[in-house]
Amino acid sequence: MASESAFLRYLLDQLQLIGPVVGRKMFGGYGVFLDGLMFGLIMEDTLYLKIDGDSKQDFEALGLPAFTYPRGNKEIALSYYQTPEEALDDVEMLCTWANRAYLAAIRSAAEKGKKLTRRV
Repeated sequence: MASESAFLRYLLDQLQLIGPVVGRKMFGGYGVFLDGLMFGLIMEDTLYLKIDGDSKQDFEALGLPAFTYPRGNKEIALSYYQTPEEALDDVEMLCTWANRAYLAAIRSAAEKGKKLTRRV
């Protein structure tokens, strides 16, 4: 994909199968949201998906890296891991990984006591 915005449009189109997914500019990239919960992050034409204790091992088993950014002399890792490359060309696989990321976002929000808004 030629530009980040084209990549974002492509992903949002594919992800509509799981619900009204939207992208919002943030952190020099885009947050990917469903029902107000961020479950994905796009940076430099790479999709990172939310992980938690239930899903982290699946990403690590495939050797997928966490999203990191530099802060001072340290590298900070967020709870988002790179999506498997083959999922970007297979809408069913992409939606499976995205649904798992959305569930991780729900669990994370619940742990933090955030009120969830559910679509009807």
